[in-house]
Amino acid sequence: MSVEPKPCGISSLASRREFLKAAAFGASMAVFGAGATPALASESGGITDVNVSLGRWPVRRMPLDEPDRLVAKLRSRGVVQAWTGSLEGLLHKNLAAVNERLAEDCRRHGRGRLLPFGSINPSLPEWQEDLRHCVEVHRFKGIRLHPNYHGYRLDNPAFARLLQLAARHRLIVQVSLVMEDERMMHPLLRVEPVDTKPLVELARQTPGLRLVLLNALRTLRGEPLRKLTSAADICVEISMLEGVGAIASLLEQVPSDRVVFGSHSPLFYFEAAELKLKESPLTQEQLRRIRFANAQRLLSTSPV
Repeated sequence: MSVEPKPCGISSLASRREFLKAAAFGASMAVFGAGATPALASESGGITDVNVSLGRWPVRRMPLDEPDRLVAKLRSRGVVQAWTGSLEGLLHKNLAAVNERLAEDCRRHGRGRLLPFGSINPSLPEWQEDLRHCVEVHRFKGIRLHPNYHGYRLDNPAFARLLQLAARHRLIVQVSLVMEDERMMHPLLRVEPVDTKPLVELARQTPGLRLVLLNALRTLRGEPLRKLTSAADICVEISMLEGVGAIASLLEQVPSDRVVFGSHSPLFYFEAAELKLKESPLTQEQLRRIRFANAQRLLSTSPV
């Protein structure tokens, strides 16, 4: 029997009890059928999950690393749109082939829910051609970057050029700061979190940039976080946010229009992210923004 990965952000006994209740509720909904109304799905908007991946993690299997199972989980929890990258994009050099498979898998398995975000590595010689394919061939709405796995820093001139081209093509840019807890890393795949210091000035110098930081809130907080989210149209998602009432604490640092929902599925429990919305005292407007409105605002000016 498969066991899903340990959820992030469950830090107290009370929270663990609530998590188990939420997980049990999700299982019961699966029994009663996909037509049941998920716990957090609004009648109008549902949930937009900006941090979902297809593929298999290089060093271990996960219960939802098959596309159909992942889509079934997202559907059962009320996700109407999932911004989806490829785990192959971390280590493969032929990113054109990675993006081709991602586009096909999202079409074949997504049932309208999976919105593909292409992988780009600006340290590779043909990265501009890969970007052109994302825009002209696949019509992707955005791209996903993994600077630490691809071996470049954010002060690399090629990264600045990539941001400029992405803004020109009205692409949403996602930058993943980490992928897993350092305690879980394979000895041969140990990578440092992305240093975001150069990003403040880069964002200010790139008109039209729309940026989403993935898996950021484990390492990015306080004044650096405030500076980043005020520098441009930059949002953070909640998958690696930890602590009881964590979103309420986060909203003391950044406005609610800079926070989006992300689950980091299938590496993390979807319910762990969902629980964060329940355990913080949030207004209906804050919930609406985090669950779908902020993400859809970013998407509203992306390529058609």
